[in-house]
Amino acid sequence: MSSTRVLILGTLLDGPLNGYQVRRQLEMMGADTWANVAYGSIYHGLSKMADEGLLDVVESGKGGKVVYALNDDGRFEFHRLLMTFWFDIKPIVDPFQVAMTFMDRLAKADLLSALRARQEQLKNSISMMERAIGSKQRYGVPRHIDENLKLSTGMLQAQLAWCQEALKKVEDDDLP
Repeated sequence: MSSTRVLILGTLLDGPLNGYQVRRQLEMMGADTWANVAYGSIYHGLSKMADEGLLDVVESGKGGKVVYALNDDGRFEFHRLLMTFWFDIKPIVDPFQVAMTFMDRLAKADLLSALRARQEQLKNSISMMERAIGSKQRYGVPRHIDENLKLSTGMLQAQLAWCQEALKKVEDDDLP
């Protein structure tokens, strides 16, 4: 199941939009940071969901701008997927965990360097997320979107804590 599909359907709940408008709504929410949205797939997704009967084309404008509206089947699909996402616990797939699997293949100096660099990147990402919390409402983004940023920040903080602990273990030759 695609997060992008739910995001597109959910964005259209408030009324008809074209692909660019859907993208702008998702960008304002910061969906690229917490939902792994490939913005180029929005246009394909809109067209595909219209072909599937989930969306109606309400306007084919100049320059190929197509305006889509959510129909009853689309509302049903949105609700079905949304409830599935609330109840299904899926593993978070992170390539970093693949790298961790083979940390023993790195020289100690390289592993220490990588851990230190990752710590700095995590600190920067956390800081950026914390600054974004509360700021998106001035652009019309619903207040509860901050909860996505808070959850993402918490996951980054957990990874930072792990990196700090791992760094000490590698320095003390307790890891790998």
